[in-house]
Amino acid sequence: MANFTIYPAIDIRGGKCVRLVQGDYSRETVYRDDPAEAALEWQQQGAEWIHLVDLDGAKAGEPVNGRIIAEIAAKVKIPVQVGGGIRSLDSARRLLEDGVSRIIVGTAAIENRSFVYELLDKYGDRTAIGIDARDGCVATRGWLNTSEVKAEDLARELAERGARTFIFTDISRDGMLTGPNVEAIVRMAEASGREVIASGGVRNTDDLLRLAAERERGVAGAIVGKALYTGSIDLSEAIDRLRALS
Repeated sequence: MANFTIYPAIDIRGGKCVRLVQGDYSRETVYRDDPAEAALEWQQQGAEWIHLVDLDGAKAGEPVNGRIIAEIAAKVKIPVQVGGGIRSLDSARRLLEDGVSRIIVGTAAIENRSFVYELLDKYGDRTAIGIDARDGCVATRGWLNTSEVKAEDLARELAERGARTFIFTDISRDGMLTGPNVEAIVRMAEASGREVIASGGVRNTDDLLRLAAERERGVAGAIVGKALYTGSIDLSEAIDRLRALS
């Protein structure tokens, strides 16, 4: 039976743990002043991974909160994956040397294919491709721009070049607590033939169970943010219910 992993999300902006609605920087809620404190809390509740996003980095085009990310990676005993502004091999290398287990590239997958190919050649087993879609097309630069590239076409192409893990976000669902777009996530997994981590819209444990029911088709996990911070999902309880499926 394939595994299904919950990734508690910690979005970092201005050094704090925040959540945005649909990637809108003007619709921000601060949930913790100390992101490392949040990471330790999720670890204590049974998390097997932590998902970090450098929101400042996504906008700037290079990692901004590297010191905080390194601190989190050093403090927790579980692996950490990081996205946001990783658009050079040097940025990727620094994060990996600072203890990050997996890096996530998004905008670069559209704007700089040669970099992504080089990254996959060098760090393929430690790289995830973040594909954020609006109406089926890939969005870039912290979701500020939308391309004409179809999400499934990009996944197929990068899988052929060695990508092993994808993170798929339906922007229309992000931060809205309206439920994940399960059909689109499954299509992404089937198009790429690789593992896909779902992101956006998870509102309760039942949503996680719906996604986990597709794990044999390649849905390998889910990133959960707002639902954890508002208490809609109790992490330790959700993990127990998912384990009961195995």
